[in-house]
Amino acid sequence: MLTKILITLLIIAGAMVYIRKPREKGVRASTKELGKNIKLRIGAYILVSLSLTATAGYWYWDWSDGNKVVSVTIVSPISDESVVYQVKKKDITSNELTTVNGIRIRLSNQERIIVAKSVTE
Repeated sequence: MLTKILITLLIIAGAMVYIRKPREKGVRASTKELGKNIKLRIGAYILVSLSLTATAGYWYWDWSDGNKVVSVTIVSPISDESVVYQVKKKDITSNELTTVNGIRIRLSNQERIIVAKSVTE
């Protein structure tokens, strides 16, 4: 979340600098000014490409982590029995889970769930 805020502030600051810069028409730019503009553009392209790469990497990590299959053990304190299910991480919510086979299981407030490590298939 902090990264998103910092990137947003950086983009706003860059836009403000770009807008406030006066443009002179009809005057030829010197070689130093052209070199400075090229460096700024290259820096902006590098920043945008790094940002897009980091975003794509995060999305891939989140997707792959959510699709991992884990063993979930549901322990019922009333009947002293436990049942083990195979569930994708993204399908576990606070009061319900959906197994790999498509079975939806609603949990009561008294039931306890134990999530084990990833299952190797």
